[in-house]
Amino acid sequence: MVHVLSSRVLLRPRDPEASRAFYGETLRLEVYREFGTGPERGTVYFLGGGFLEVSGRSDGTATPTLQLWMQVADCEAAHAELSGRGARVLRPPVKEPWGLVEMWVADPDGHRIVLTEVPADHPLRYRP
Repeated sequence: MVHVLSSRVLLRPRDPEASRAFYGETLRLEVYREFGTGPERGTVYFLGGGFLEVSGRSDGTATPTLQLWMQVADCEAAHAELSGRGARVLRPPVKEPWGLVEMWVADPDGHRIVLTEVPADHPLRYRP
């Protein structure tokens, strides 16, 4: 078995500055570290139990097979906050049949980000 010590998602955006503005200013993810210089420099953000690195550049488009999943404390509050900052909301908060509350936003390249709230009475938190 591979002994994984750390991990991160690597994102190669079409417009690095727009992506850094989205993840740093719109989502307000905290910066773990930065490296390099110029427009394609790297920025690594804290992402809960992992990291998101935005670095380099790509001419490709977003793929529907990749989505970022981020748990938040309150989806309604996140919706209001992100809408107020101009985030592209693909779907407002909805309580799913499996009991989680989810909303979807898109980054500047169109990558879907699923913001999820685990309600206090959900089996992930509560066991009778």
